[in-house]
Amino acid sequence: MNRTESEYIFALCNPGSEKALKLEAESMALGWRLSYQRRGFVTFKADAPFALASLTAELACARRLCLSLGKSPTREEALRRVQAASLIHHARYFERKMQGLPCAASPKPGELIGTVVELGPTEFWAGLHRHAPFLSPDPAGDSGTLIPSESPSRAWLKLEEALRFFALPLTPADIVVELGCAPGGVVLALLQRGISSIGIDPAKMAEIVLASLISNRSDILPNKPWFFHCRKPAALASKRDLGQGVSWFMSDMNQSPEVVLKECARFCKMAPSIRGVLITLKLTDLLQIKDKALWFASLSEMGFSTIRLQQFSVHHKEFSLLAIDRSVSK
Repeated sequence: MNRTESEYIFALCNPGSEKALKLEAESMALGWRLSYQRRGFVTFKADAPFALASLTAELACARRLCLSLGKSPTREEALRRVQAASLIHHARYFERKMQGLPCAASPKPGELIGTVVELGPTEFWAGLHRHAPFLSPDPAGDSGTLIPSESPSRAWLKLEEALRFFALPLTPADIVVELGCAPGGVVLALLQRGISSIGIDPAKMAEIVLASLISNRSDILPNKPWFFHCRKPAALASKRDLGQGVSWFMSDMNQSPEVVLKECARFCKMAPSIRGVLITLKLTDLLQIKDKALWFASLSEMGFSTIRLQQFSVHHKEFSLLAIDRSVSK
């Protein structure tokens, strides 16, 4: 067996998501069987050896998927197993989290990455993967980003993690409409990146966000990001509230996936210029991952051809649902 094949693969996930990860793999009919499990760490085996080039399964519950090179009693031995890699990532289960240790270098597409996972004082696992689009550039899929003290909510952190994990192509030329925007975590993150937004929520916004508030679109200043607050429930927002030029739909609403996707479809009809969707799905049970195909089908019907679902290190019972590359029927 060479270093491009193995009988096993391992997945790193959020502690508590192991059962959902196994259900997701089963629902995708991958033919994988559970081999070994620890908090935040699951290994699988299949009838035929896994090849490094074939690790393309899009598992939303897996923050990292690696070809397993086995378990070692020391870090040094595990490092020797991944010495062929051009970049080494380190991860560990610590303080009830699967954490990635900071890495100064960023991987390039196609680059061979080695991962060493510390599960205990004498338990180190070694694995390999190749970096590709829609894979986190960070060890264990954990950017280590901290929420700033001025942010009014954790939504700031969830958006920043999505932007980095997916390498989202948002620019100051974009206009984002966000459902459930109060108190303003996502809006603040967008403003800090020079991106304007329309927030839809009857609740009040934080003062730090209101500093960029405009009362109507005629108040827009050149080269200055703005925020327009539509103080209505999402179901009452209209095409007139959106104006022209909306390019992204985002939602952090505390509603079921079905309700949020229904609103997404309505907004995409009102604003055909929407080319990207980023939704935080808030689940009551992680085992709702079995409905992933239904969520993807809804977005496909809206014209999106590239769809990804991912649980980030900052999520609890949540997933980020991304859809881009939209074609609109005329």
